Amino acid sequence: MPIVVFNQKGGVGKSTITCNLAAISASQGLRTLVIDLDPQGNSTSYLLGCVTAEDQPTVADFFEHALSYSFKSKPATDFVLETPFENLDLMASSPALNELLVKLESRQKIYKLREALQQLGETYDRIYIDTAPALNFYTRAALIGATGCLIPFDCDSFSRQALYTLLENVQEIRADHNPGLQVDGIVVNQFQLRANLPQRMVDELIAQGLPVLQPYLPSSVRIRESHEQSLPMIYLDPNHKITLAFVELHDALRA
Repeated sequence: MPIVVFNQKGGVGKSTITCNLAAISASQGLRTLVIDLDPQGNSTSYLLGCVTAEDQPTVADFFEHALSYSFKSKPATDFVLETPFENLDLMASSPALNELLVKLESRQKIYKLREALQQLGETYDRIYIDTAPALNFYTRAALIGATGCLIPFDCDSFSRQALYTLLENVQEIRADHNPGLQVDGIVVNQFQLRANLPQRMVDELIAQGLPVLQPYLPSSVRIRESHEQSLPMIYLDPNHKITLAFVELHDALRA
């Protein structure tokens, strides 16, 4: 069940949500993979604590291989790294993704990731895909290959407008390329319970019939600490309120 975490607006917590849900899946004994398609590599840094070494494979190497004329195709698992966490692997990001973009588009390799996801589904129980804040080749490839999409939402007017545009884009990709793609839900992030604006905006989304998920993820400085220590919350502080919210959200998705 590949799940894409996507919003065209930056700073809404895509990498945080991706890595924390993946870490919970892994902690529950599920074989889990994160694919980091954002050239900034925030998920890669979050899970590895550093950038990859030159001799380590990345998702850019996977796409580079897709461009080659080699008759000997490598399995997608050849481009996967182990993380320090049991059951949790990573297809790491690379700045080289930017350099490959034009070549991949001109050579019409948009379905190569879907083929890889089908292979990887034989090895992993859960696959989470982090994306850049743009509807580019990599994001479209992920949506074409995935079964679900999670949309982070951080309760401001810019995020709401980006949400409407994103829903239209997902609908178009579902109609043209991937009829099995579903919006699994809108993840309300950095929610401030005592503030009026966030609650009003979320209520408006619910009134419009949009799939807003419970629980809402609260704001917490502990998240920044988990970034700095490269420890998803389930490993850093398993009893913290935001960890428990992530677990509840994760288990609701599984149901």
